Order: sequence, then structure tokens, then C-alpha cells
Amino acid sequence: MADLKAQIIQQLNLQEVKPEEIGNDQPLFKEGLGLDSIDALELIVLLQQHHGIRIANPEDGPNIFYSVRTMAEYITAEKSKTA
Repeated sequence: MADLKAQIIQQLNLQEVKPEEIGNDQPLFKEGLGLDSIDALELIVLLQQHHGIRIANPEDGPNIFYSVRTMAEYITAEKSKTA
């Protein structure tokens, strides 16, 4: 998950945040990292560019992007479908 954290930091230009400062289960939005809707779009781009994954149902976004762990689980599940 450290790689994914580094990708998130780079994609969102969070220069003041270190990967180890982001908890695996810490919420990415609101009380967690405090990301907003623009950041959500950037996370969608990250999934497409780095992992070749498109989100079929936009309503799944809040569950996918809840935490680093939920993102990692989604990436793993999607990659196993195409393997």
C-alpha cells in the first residue's frame, strides 16, 4: 500500500504529506485527509493512468475512495478480473 500512498501524494500534489503519515484505514475525505470533489476526480485519473482501471458505476466512488485500503482492494479485485 506504500506505493499507492506515494501515487496519491504525487497525483494530488500533497508535498507536505509523507506516505507513512496516511493510515491504511484513515478516511481520505472529510475528517481524514480532508480531500474534496476535485481530489476525487484526480483519484479517478490515478486509477486510469497508473492501473488501467475505469470505474463503471460512479455511485461506487465513495466506497472505493473511502481509504487507501479500500482503493487497494478495488485495484486488486479489478486486476484479478482481467488476469
